[in-house]
Amino acid sequence: MMEYKLGVIEMRFADIIWENEPLQSGELVRLCEKELGWKKSTTYTILRRLCERGLFQNQEGSVTSLLSKEEFAARQSEEFVEEAFEGSLPRFLAAFTRRKKLTDQEIAELQRIIEESGR
Repeated sequence: MMEYKLGVIEMRFADIIWENEPLQSGELVRLCEKELGWKKSTTYTILRRLCERGLFQNQEGSVTSLLSKEEFAARQSEEFVEEAFEGSLPRFLAAFTRRKKLTDQEIAELQRIIEESGR
């Protein structure tokens, strides 16, 4: 199973791609120089690493995502629940709500999601 974890800098890099895709690799280099202070070689090294991990692709100089930001976050969440709570969503919610009380609106939305997922 692929690991869906990124460091802080990798996440900032991924956000640049998600916010601007599709984009040419040269434009990505310029954005990373401006936003992150990176040199061309650093940009290509990180891009290659994240392409190898299946998040992005660089085909003929055009950089696009293979996973949307939302899909990536969903897979990160699944991995976290699997690792920390043995895959038990109820155990995760119980732990979460011990420290943060849910609003009536959040409870209603969770009930709606549960009902829809059971169909």
